[in-house]
Amino acid sequence: MPNINLAVIYYSSTGTNYQLASWAVEGAKIAGAEAKLLKVEELAPQSAISSNPAWKAHVEAAKDVPVATMDDLIWADGIIFSVPTRFGNVPSQMKQFLDTTGGLWAQGKLANKVVSAMSSASNPHGGQEATILSLYTTMYHWGAIIAAPGYTDPVTFASGGNPYGMSATVGQDGEIQENLRDGVIYQAKRTVSVAQWVKNGKPQ
Repeated sequence: MPNINLAVIYYSSTGTNYQLASWAVEGAKIAGAEAKLLKVEELAPQSAISSNPAWKAHVEAAKDVPVATMDDLIWADGIIFSVPTRFGNVPSQMKQFLDTTGGLWAQGKLANKVVSAMSSASNPHGGQEATILSLYTTMYHWGAIIAAPGYTDPVTFASGGNPYGMSATVGQDGEIQENLRDGVIYQAKRTVSVAQWVKNGKPQ
């Protein structure tokens, strides 16, 4: 089985991307990888969190999830990001984390990391694809290798058809509308496979 370290790094306000990230960890472990579930720091003021019962409940539920660090990026052979869309863009919590990676980038320590991403929004055209592509822009600067699911397996069609990365539509009841679990597990397994190919072929 592959000797691959996979970091699944997410931001979630009400729990959707926590769920996607948890499925990704499950898929990575099925593929034989060592996987970490990691969140980025919450930046929103407590008053905003407290005003939304679902947000407040999720912050409490995820309080024991470790916060991602630069050491986690160094450790990882592959990284899966999961974020909600914010006006078609990456949420500020994840953007701040990415903006702190300049030191590692300058040292070349993020080059050839295998990365993939997932997203969510409250309607089918709410910016999921744009958010993933926006996140991938940072990955290009890293010199990372993007392992998008594409249409490499029929599960992509069953999971909503987004070739850039699995994406969730969240209903007014807070539930994910698509059947995404299998798609996320496939995306994680594919990311592990590509990371293994890179690791096997990369000179030490």
